Amino acid sequence: MIRVIAARELKSLFLSPLAWAVLAVTQFLFAYMFLTQLEVYARNQARLAGLESAPGVTELVAAPLYSSAGVVLLLLAPLLTMRLIAEERRNDTLTLLLSAPINATEIVLGKFAGLMSFFLLMIAMLTLMPLSLSAGTSLDFGQLGACVLALLMLLAAFSALGAQPMVAGIGTFGALLLLWIIDWASTTGSSDKTSALFGYLSLDHHYQPLLSGVFSSADAGYFVLFTVMFLALAVWRVDADRLQI
Repeated sequence: MIRVIAARELKSLFLSPLAWAVLAVTQFLFAYMFLTQLEVYARNQARLAGLESAPGVTELVAAPLYSSAGVVLLLLAPLLTMRLIAEERRNDTLTLLLSAPINATEIVLGKFAGLMSFFLLMIAMLTLMPLSLSAGTSLDFGQLGACVLALLMLLAAFSALGAQPMVAGIGTFGALLLLWIIDWASTTGSSDKTSALFGYLSLDHHYQPLLSGVFSSADAGYFVLFTVMFLALAVWRVDADRLQI
């Protein structure tokens, strides 16, 4: 049943002009950022060749591309995540969905899987850009794979938070933005314990190390726990809605 709901959600996304608009805008922005990073790399290639242990094209082009992609998708992902449950409630179609012989977990996971399928397509299209460089230069496929995994986990976290039935698009954006910049407080004279707490809560704090190819179970565990926690909250809320029918 999860697969059926996921397929229905993915189909409805592609029937929506909003999804096509988001896909077009993101690919245009990603292409612009990729070409900009590539131009900077090409301009400095001669100087980098004379340096010992100089950073490669993956570190100077691909990693910044995925870093910028995270910021772009933080701005645009709420437009898609708000469709998961909150829009069903606003359009009065949630009651019909809850009256079907499926449980809340299947509803939430199905919709989450459908949206993640859309994001996987977006990541695949993004990844084709740095992969195109493999025809003329040497890529660090380990770091590139870490960048792909990092963006996938980041989008899973975005989707899980946006799946909350009571959170609309603007609320999702506000929450994600807060969690993205919350570690900035560590530079304003906060105590060590407070700085460590804010650093741990920050999405960006766990995202950037993965982009550099440094895989840490603590960073991966943060994204897994974040996603599972907010999906569980969404299931609990949908179950509560079902009891009110």
